[in-house]
Amino acid sequence: MYPLLDTINFPHELRALDKKQLPQFAEELRSFLIKSVAKTGGHLSSNLGTVELTIALHYIFNTPDDRIVWDVGHQTYAHKILTGRRYGMAKLRMQDGIAGFPRRDESKYDAFGTAHSSTSISAALGMAVAAQQKGTEQRAIAVIGDGAMTAGMAFEALNNAGVMDANLLVILNDNDMSISPPVGALNNYLAKLMSGRFYAEARRAGEKVLRVVPPMLELAKRAEEHMKGMVTPGTLFEEFGFNYIGPIDGHDLEVLTTTLNNVKHLNGPQFLHVVTRKGAGYPVAEEDPILYHGVGKFDPDQGIVSKPATSATKPTYTQVFGDWLCDMAALDSRLVGITPAMREGSGMVKFSQEYPKQYFDVGIAEQHAVTFAAGLACDGLKPVVAIYSTFLQRAYDQLIHDVAIQNLPVVFAIDRAGLVGADGPTHAGSFDLSFLRCIPNMTVMAPADENECRQMLYTAFQIDSPTAVRYPRGSGTGAEIQKEMQALPIGRGEVRRKGKKIALLAFGSMLAPCLQAAEELNATVANMRFIKPLDDDLVATLAAEHELLVTVEENTIMGGAGSAVLESIKNKNDKIKVLQLGLPDTFIDQGDPAQMLANCGLDKAGIIKSIQAI
Repeated sequence: MYPLLDTINFPHELRALDKKQLPQFAEELRSFLIKSVAKTGGHLSSNLGTVELTIALHYIFNTPDDRIVWDVGHQTYAHKILTGRRYGMAKLRMQDGIAGFPRRDESKYDAFGTAHSSTSISAALGMAVAAQQKGTEQRAIAVIGDGAMTAGMAFEALNNAGVMDANLLVILNDNDMSISPPVGALNNYLAKLMSGRFYAEARRAGEKVLRVVPPMLELAKRAEEHMKGMVTPGTLFEEFGFNYIGPIDGHDLEVLTTTLNNVKHLNGPQFLHVVTRKGAGYPVAEEDPILYHGVGKFDPDQGIVSKPATSATKPTYTQVFGDWLCDMAALDSRLVGITPAMREGSGMVKFSQEYPKQYFDVGIAEQHAVTFAAGLACDGLKPVVAIYSTFLQRAYDQLIHDVAIQNLPVVFAIDRAGLVGADGPTHAGSFDLSFLRCIPNMTVMAPADENECRQMLYTAFQIDSPTAVRYPRGSGTGAEIQKEMQALPIGRGEVRRKGKKIALLAFGSMLAPCLQAAEELNATVANMRFIKPLDDDLVATLAAEHELLVTVEENTIMGGAGSAVLESIKNKNDKIKVLQLGLPDTFIDQGDPAQMLANCGLDKAGIIKSIQAI
């Protein structure tokens, strides 16, 4: 079926091919990639854009001895196929299958785990310096997407790398044509020229000769920068201390392999600018790369066919947030919505269209997003930061120093709280209750259903201090959503079912399985609503009336909502037994979300089993 691909499972086999065979190999690899992802779902557009680049890197460099760090990790499917995991693609992002991102414990070819963005240059620089310290010839390559270049960490690493003499190659995978001039024959020719030894040697010789005449050396440098600046956007990277090469066509294997082979023999920090197309080679993905960024299962011959919406379809929590954001903006012009490059994922498309002047996408820059919100709040606006739980971890310092210490009214709408399924441990929101509730001035809420999410967001917006509403990925219980918004009483939970002996204290999404378990246990169930401030009066009442309190949360047990309950009753009722249920002290691999919760004992059966065990 695939004459070349069927014979190649590892890079050393790829390197045995004649260079003339590489275009055919790329065609076969792209075809396999499309058909494979169509069966499993996953990231498609970004991976189609890096087929030729992946081939060229493994063809020219001696992997795995030479280190390739991919940034972000959702552009690595071709890399996985070429490094012994072709057959593993059948269980991509599934339980006991291969991950959707690089993992060091999965393959020796995965030099660094990179599910989040903007870490590659720092990691690769560390590897380049390690090779230098050990006296080895290993090369270190960071492949970073143009979106990831918006983060401050990438520029911190560039700034540091430029003053070192390590052999680091940074490849900018630029798949957004708007930041680059059109790629053509002239640019490809110049890139080959500037990456060659002749150019490098001539440049060094010229500097040596002109160094005795400083004004002439400065004039020569300015002339070179001017010439480069006319045809490339490389002056910025030259200022960081890199030798800039490009831009080149990222789908031209002849240009890629020739340029990479030249760069391979250059010393010091090198910066190669490669222009690719998201969805390359699959017309429907090229036309709509956002639609094909993350896909479910589909027919590769037909592409993704949109299904008509039905009235029975339950809205996701993300959609609930997006609708609330628009409704709240209509009521209060002070509202501004902020996202760190997750407009679609956070449900802000409609808001960005209806309220463009109040919408800010700051790029992949979570730290900046939070401090930017703090600045807005200082001058009377009401910022809402829509952010995934796992990404908020990156802005923890800003959350504390710039928002909480100054007690500024910033609302954090925290999506993807708890387990997230196929994206695995790097994207799970396992820790936010623990790291938020220890911060002074914070109010932390977790809705039990979709309507409560809407009302909590409204409540958070009314509070004149930092607030967080954390909600899970996907749909909830299907609760009817009330259009009218009412603020909830701060720090007050509610009893949803009366029982005997056992009281289940449910936080957020865990209310539904707690109610199911309570039917068999004849237990009391409380919807706690607030993690901070905790409803201490309700906790004390439940402790006085029951023999066992069971806290249930979709957050790590350590330091989470259950710990808050223990702290609350410590000096009031030392006789009551407390059982804490939540996420274990381990990173949980990808899988089906319902099965993952069951494995953690957070479904009806698991809750009952844990209670019966004591």
